[in-house]
Amino acid sequence: MPTLSLPERITRPSARLVRASAVAVLVTQMMIAVTGAVVRVTGSGLGCPTWPQCFPGSMVPVSHADIAPLHQAVEFGNRLLTWVVAATALICLLLSWRVRPVRPRLRLLAGLVLIGVPVQAVIGGMTVLLDLRWWSVSLHFMASAVLIWISGLLVKAAGEGDEKPYPVVTGRMRGVLVALTAVAAAMLFAGTLVTAAGPHAGDPSTPRLPMSIPLLTQLHGLLVMAYLCLLAVFGFWLRGTSPTRGLLRAYATACLVVLAQGVIGSVQYVTGVPEGLVVAHVLGSTIVIATVSLLWAESRYRGPAPNRRQPRSVHVASEPVSG
Repeated sequence: MPTLSLPERITRPSARLVRASAVAVLVTQMMIAVTGAVVRVTGSGLGCPTWPQCFPGSMVPVSHADIAPLHQAVEFGNRLLTWVVAATALICLLLSWRVRPVRPRLRLLAGLVLIGVPVQAVIGGMTVLLDLRWWSVSLHFMASAVLIWISGLLVKAAGEGDEKPYPVVTGRMRGVLVALTAVAAAMLFAGTLVTAAGPHAGDPSTPRLPMSIPLLTQLHGLLVMAYLCLLAVFGFWLRGTSPTRGLLRAYATACLVVLAQGVIGSVQYVTGVPEGLVVAHVLGSTIVIATVSLLWAESRYRGPAPNRRQPRSVHVASEPVSG
């Protein structure tokens, strides 16, 4: 076994550290989406009325007769968190770059997240400059959903190898996962439309989406039911396979989270959409995205992580799949 020099020992990250940084990326991506919900429910979307500055000529909040200090603090705090998100993504990329043997897929996913941070910041800035138009707010959340999805794949990649992916599930189950992912995306987008038509679309003066809230809620609810049905079908077929522990854990979490989301969504609808439940619902949405991402990743096996022993038993198909 080759002996590492002292500089290599110091600068080469451990597998545990790389995975921890990937988990931190996922958590911070979820946090920025949740704090964005706090901005909406407190009506603080224009607490900093311009971008990239907070006020014309100032990067930080200043006393203003027409803008409450609380709204300034909430919006500016959300902007500051963007730097934490960016720093976390940068650290993860630097660590992944130091991993040996070279992990191209790990580097790619970490790089995509880092590139996505400024893109998301620009979308957020456009949202402010557009005075929180409902479609820009929806786009802002869906961009976060994409970054959370990629971050979930990053967490999985940090703990696996780089071999050609082999399916752990059958072909028809992969088809269900594709449908499940598509329905989840539609479900999330429908949720943003419900918000856009409701009282928490942003600043109180922001025009709302001119559509019936009950109708949008029904659409969102139907998509939730479709998501649950697909989960049930996937679980029924899962019984006939030899799933890995990670796949079972991801599936169980996906079921529990979406059921909890259904309860929270129903309660907030009948209680007049209280602010606290809205934030809780957005938090649940970020967990749904993460679990669907991990469910997708766990349905394939890419071999053990470098310098790790292979699991005792992993059922794989005879032919690799693309991706």
